[in-house]
Amino acid sequence: MHAELQALFAADQAERKIHPAYGEAEYRELRKHDTQRRERVQALMQAGALQEAEDYYHAAMIFQHGETLEEIWQAHTLALTAAEKGYRRAKWLAAAAMDRWLMYQGKPQKYGTQFVPDGKGYRLWELDPATSDAERAAWNVPSLNEQQRRAEQLSRDEPQPPPELAPGWLQEARKRWSQQDPSD
Repeated sequence: MHAELQALFAADQAERKIHPAYGEAEYRELRKHDTQRRERVQALMQAGALQEAEDYYHAAMIFQHGETLEEIWQAHTLALTAAEKGYRRAKWLAAAAMDRWLMYQGKPQKYGTQFVPDGKGYRLWELDPATSDAERAAWNVPSLNEQQRRAEQLSRDEPQPPPELAPGWLQEARKRWSQQDPSD
């Protein structure tokens, strides 16, 4: 396992133990660190540093916290490689990166790993109804019912970020949801 990749991954996870509130100075600092980590991982990748399954997993997790479609797709492909090399935890990450990549485009997610604030609580981002719980299980994703319970728990435990900080794709979805639910 590559020691620097492991350290970058550990730093990425440590900064998220107590996630800063969106829009706060600490959040902007986290995103700045995320960018720096992705840049360093990119350089390590170009130098051929990724060898073992865990190296690919660590790199994938860092790219999962990216902001562009290209960065999220990179997370997906790195996680797939880690999974193909036998790293079991990478299967969930490959599914989550795929879901995030779809969500950032305003498309339904496949597996049901992405939760978003809708102004009242948290909900699963829209889902492709053709994906079964058996397919979710094959990618280490909990069942749809378990994910719905997770959304309810997030709604009880996590504050809603200010709506004006939502990215465009989420603002569009909130408009669509409010038109579908007249109680909004």
